[in-house]
Amino acid sequence: MKVIILAGGSGTRLWPLSRNRYPKQFIKLQGKKESLFQETFKRSLLLANADDIFVVTNEKYKFLVMGSVEELGYKYNENNILIEPNAMNTLPAICAGVHVIKSISSDTVVVFPSDHMIAKNNDFAELINASEVLTRDSLITFGIKPSGPNTGFGYISPGSGKENGYVVKAFKEKPSYEKAVEYIESGYYWNAGIFMFNTDLFTKEVKKYAPDIYNAFESSNNLNEAFSKIEMGISIDYGIMEKSSKVAVVPADIGWNDLGSFDSFYDISEKDEAGNITSKGNIIIDSTNNMIHSEPEKIVVAIGVEDLIIIDNRDALLICKKDQSQKVKDVVETLKNRNDLRIEYHVQDYRPWGYYKVLEEEKDSFKIKRITVNPGKILSYQLHYHRSEHWIVVRGMAKVTIDDEVKFVRPGESIYMKAGQKHRLENPGKIPLEIVEVQLGDYLEEDDIVRFDDKYGRK
Repeated sequence: MKVIILAGGSGTRLWPLSRNRYPKQFIKLQGKKESLFQETFKRSLLLANADDIFVVTNEKYKFLVMGSVEELGYKYNENNILIEPNAMNTLPAICAGVHVIKSISSDTVVVFPSDHMIAKNNDFAELINASEVLTRDSLITFGIKPSGPNTGFGYISPGSGKENGYVVKAFKEKPSYEKAVEYIESGYYWNAGIFMFNTDLFTKEVKKYAPDIYNAFESSNNLNEAFSKIEMGISIDYGIMEKSSKVAVVPADIGWNDLGSFDSFYDISEKDEAGNITSKGNIIIDSTNNMIHSEPEKIVVAIGVEDLIIIDNRDALLICKKDQSQKVKDVVETLKNRNDLRIEYHVQDYRPWGYYKVLEEEKDSFKIKRITVNPGKILSYQLHYHRSEHWIVVRGMAKVTIDDEVKFVRPGESIYMKAGQKHRLENPGKIPLEIVEVQLGDYLEEDDIVRFDDKYGRK
């Protein structure tokens, strides 16, 4: 059995926690030790070896995938990370994974989104193994028994029984509230977007119902070429599942939640006696049924409020009623139209070598960062045209290269690079290297980087 994990989404409805450069599947949500992606990868290991797990993502997230897997203690084959050159929705992404898997052998494939929460992982693995018999002649989708009317999910109408599932009678779009009530009374299931199939049958159905996508992969030597031939992206639901007569739904009682908005996260999180979700440092008085998330160094005080989502990041504050949290995506669209970089970056941004956090900045003047470089990691050999940099080592040992001259800088010591000087930072030690970086210049954005050598293949 093989597993395809779809990890290219941006999770706009969880802004400002989720940003384009660090979306919800990689965030460790409040009270969690592992990200949703890491939980998905561990769930996949119940079904397949690490070498049989393929992740489809984009270039921005490649090293987040690698770092997340390494943090779990696994050495992951970089060739198992399949890069989409363009976001083309789920059908081309799944076809990319299937195309690579079929080049090895025909097999059963399970497709997981990387940003869903499943409470009963072992039960789900058993259900998947028990359902494999259906893949002889069916494409399987796993249906969730609704906990109540929900207008944010698609619905599946089950037909006649088949093995441990049902032939799918129809797929239904996201309904009105009244329709959702009707669907539940008729025994419909939520469409969880989790699939299982045999690669040969799936390929035949793609050839039949999405021939342009089939031909794009069959006539190409690599994924970049294949994606360039696809004129329009489409979901697997629209492209195949709603058209094929060979689709079965297997009911799955697995504690599923897609965490598509803050109110859904509220529903599954542990609450205090007043129904609040918050960290210990915050002060909550005469307030009920709120979700309050803040930075560890910041205190939030809530008095006499109820049914609110409060997300307090260093660079953005979100306050909304719980039942309005779906509209966060509209905020992201507004910021996108303004070319506001806060949809792209956190004040803490992640890199293949570690991460940095912006401590203070004044546009076109200065920026102060705290940089953490993981043991054995190395930054690119680079220069900046518009800024100088001053590094002060706080913890660990820094190996610094400036114009091919190598120096070692210890805690409490510092080093200075002029604009235009080539330089590189490396952590040769066994503990994280932490430095404070002071940038001075008339342009301080991240695109003022000219790389001459990069271990991670970045341009």
